[in-house]
Amino acid sequence: MHGFYNRFLRVDLSTQTWAAEDIPDEILIRYLGGKGLAAHLLLENAPTGVEPLASENPLIFATGPATGTTLAPASRYGVFTKSPLTGIFSESYSGGHTAPQIKATGYDAILLQGAADTPVYLEISDHEVVFHDGAPFWGLDTYQAEEALEADVGVRGAKVIVIGPAGERRIPFAVIGNDRGRQAGRTGVGAVMGSKRLKGIAFHGQTECPLHDAGAIKAYDRQLRERGKDNAGAQAYRKFGTPMVVAIANKFGSFPSYYWSAGTVPHWEQISAEALVERFKPRSTACYRCFLACGKLTTVPDGRHAGLTLEGPEYETIFAFGGLCAVDDLAEIVYLNDICNRLGLDTITAGNVVGFAIEASHRGVLDLELDYGDVDGIAELLRQIGRREGIGELLSQGVRAASQELGLEELAIHVKGLEPAGYDPRALKGMGLAYAVSDRGACHLRATVYKAEFAGWVDRTSAEGKAETVLDFEDRHTLFDTLILCRFYRDMIGWDDLSAVIRGLTGLELDKAGLQALSARIADNIRRFNLREGMTPADDTLPKRFLQEPLEPSGETLSEAELEQMLGEYYALRGWKRA
Repeated sequence: MHGFYNRFLRVDLSTQTWAAEDIPDEILIRYLGGKGLAAHLLLENAPTGVEPLASENPLIFATGPATGTTLAPASRYGVFTKSPLTGIFSESYSGGHTAPQIKATGYDAILLQGAADTPVYLEISDHEVVFHDGAPFWGLDTYQAEEALEADVGVRGAKVIVIGPAGERRIPFAVIGNDRGRQAGRTGVGAVMGSKRLKGIAFHGQTECPLHDAGAIKAYDRQLRERGKDNAGAQAYRKFGTPMVVAIANKFGSFPSYYWSAGTVPHWEQISAEALVERFKPRSTACYRCFLACGKLTTVPDGRHAGLTLEGPEYETIFAFGGLCAVDDLAEIVYLNDICNRLGLDTITAGNVVGFAIEASHRGVLDLELDYGDVDGIAELLRQIGRREGIGELLSQGVRAASQELGLEELAIHVKGLEPAGYDPRALKGMGLAYAVSDRGACHLRATVYKAEFAGWVDRTSAEGKAETVLDFEDRHTLFDTLILCRFYRDMIGWDDLSAVIRGLTGLELDKAGLQALSARIADNIRRFNLREGMTPADDTLPKRFLQEPLEPSGETLSEAELEQMLGEYYALRGWKRA
């Protein structure tokens, strides 16, 4: 089928064997690639009730039919498994320059099973899979490992994905890193890779995937780039990157602060995008063929961290440490970001865990000399978490597990075990529904409905009509994740665009109704997996604090009745049962 190789690679780390397996056209027509294909493979290959860190749990890497083409948004790959943090469907995506090399190996997906007896790294090309000794690289941080594996492979243009010490120690919110700072960050995919004793994978190849109409795809890409020249969102991404959300979220009182007690911090201007640009003068960076250039390569110009350089910090890292933990200096947030990157920790969960620990210490449950804004204390706690030492052993399990152990479930903020991103649902009711029903837990990216609420397309303070909005955003974004396309092009790529792109890539003729049906099939498949693995409809809810505590200083609330109304409408639209 055009746009696909019609095969996936199965690698068994226990026996160090590999084989290519066919993917029938009917599967690709039904689910496309990326998220749709990976969810199908996970259902077919993960034993019912499998422990996430058991060797039998598959780890799946997937590209989409858009990957490796001229399309500007097609710079991402996806990772899929059963999450060690949530116990349900796990998906995570990363940009940079790695995805085209994964695609060039000649497979639509790569499925890893088993576990090596000793550390290994893989070299996957378009003609073979080589198992290399990974012991010399075990223990290296993500930056060191990436550089070392690229040198060891010695193939020009090869791209590497790696785990850091957090993944090696199977911390349930460990990430997979590539391109020195790009992360497949959420739900603990790095821990699953570590459980297989797999330090990294190097990809290289020359295979090209035939498209139905390559000319149409090139023409669409030119139109998209022309459209992006005057697009206000594209211009904002180029100038400020994702940190521009700091000012927006604080304006609406939805910037989660002091571990979900408030919707703003007094120092927000000091950690804003404007402060980043003015003080640090970061250099804009772009993923493969992307014209948004939203990445910000930042070097601390002075102070105790002078010379420290990384790509970021992104909005979510600023919220996690500057909001939840109330750190008021961007240079210190860069420092904490660097610690997490090197260890291979998800900064969203890490900031949530630290904020939870600060509140637990305030209540006298944890014997920690740690307070909001205490950078050195936070840094040391992150290192303890990364080493699983002392209190870090407990906190390394995430907020849900730590709160259960400490008897602080009423304090904990998570949905299905995943800690939320930087949008408080008491100020953004659509995000409340999006968190509650997301297939991987409290995720902002499955729907990104905060965009509609910030822009005033819908009333952020009302529950009315939110189910329809969330469903529309979810369905369109699911198609983004099957192709696989970057979220930040959502304002420029609508339903008609998706029809045109899928036609050019694959030859499939799908109108909006056909696209929605495709997206619904994928959502139903993932729902089937989650229910099989023990999730119930009762888990589609929010933490009690969101439903009982007003958000300071605005006093805004999200009531149980409002959530119930939105859930009822959402379930009816999905055709799902609530019992």
